Amino acid sequence: MSSIATFEPSKPQVSADAALRIARLDAEQKYRDLSPYRIAIVFDDNHWRIDYELRNLNVQGGGPHYLIDAVTGVILSKRYAQ
Repeated sequence: MSSIATFEPSKPQVSADAALRIARLDAEQKYRDLSPYRIAIVFDDNHWRIDYELRNLNVQGGGPHYLIDAVTGVILSKRYAQ
């Protein structure tokens, strides 16, 4: 008798909305107004990657970038591009 192991893709315990809230609360402390940025969020390897990119490509600078653990909600890394 042979058995076949099946693996389901991991589902994050921290939802995309919760990860966005974590990132937003941190980003507002540094940037205050986040309206000039568009937000990109990607779930990869049990982490949420959240990037704030300037909407106006003619403006120099950038926004915050986060890596958030999808199980605990802890910010694993953050980088502020200014």
